Amino acid sequence: MNKLDKVFANGKAFIPFITVGDPSLEITERLVLKMAEAGADLIELGIPFSDPIAEGPVIQAADNRALLAATTTDKIFAMVRRIRETCDIPLALMTYVNPIFTYGTERFMNNCQEADISAVIVPDVPFEEKEELKPFCSKYNVTLISMIAPTSQNRIRMIASEAEGFMYCVSSMGVTGVRQEIGSGVEDMIRLVKEVKDIPCAIGFGISTPEQAAKMAGISDGVIVGSAIVKLVEQYGLDCVPPVTEYVRKMREAIK
Repeated sequence: MNKLDKVFANGKAFIPFITVGDPSLEITERLVLKMAEAGADLIELGIPFSDPIAEGPVIQAADNRALLAATTTDKIFAMVRRIRETCDIPLALMTYVNPIFTYGTERFMNNCQEADISAVIVPDVPFEEKEELKPFCSKYNVTLISMIAPTSQNRIRMIASEAEGFMYCVSSMGVTGVRQEIGSGVEDMIRLVKEVKDIPCAIGFGISTPEQAAKMAGISDGVIVGSAIVKLVEQYGLDCVPPVTEYVRKMREAIK
């Protein structure tokens, strides 16, 4: 059984995102272990990149802090291997195609397999170009997660038919970031996906409060939260582990 199957096996999944290396790799490592304890079902680890086109100002700033702290892809894989000594929570890497190509696609996916990383999420690789990565993902048993957004419209069925693991449903237009209102179109997107394939759908972009999380969990199989957590990391810096752990616990409770 693939670890990703476990993510949605016990009802609604809570999927937190953090930028690796912000404020330090040591803190990221502690955050992963504590978020797993607090009930996270899958943790998304963002590889810091200088040009993260899908990210809003909060995660862009986190990427800059992590890069200034000399975070590299090699150091990230080493950190994950340390985490694996005591924790088997499913992990996904969120990155862009440039860092993968620069690192070497085969080497990257091989390291994912060795570090027991279940999936990769690459927002700037559209469905039509996924063959750039897919053969390497298949070879090393790493799931390439498909994304859909309100703009996907007539492509949703096509994307859904080949999706694996889970479908990442972008709730609203634009970049990542906390929002007051989540778009209503996401429910229609999920309905279209389910007509084509029985695959879990998780909603991301903009969710920050327990109320929003509960509402989104009501129409989906899981909730992805990034910017709200990254903001806490920014606010508390080296002391961010307790507040982030508490936040994850609250959000987990909200979607039960």
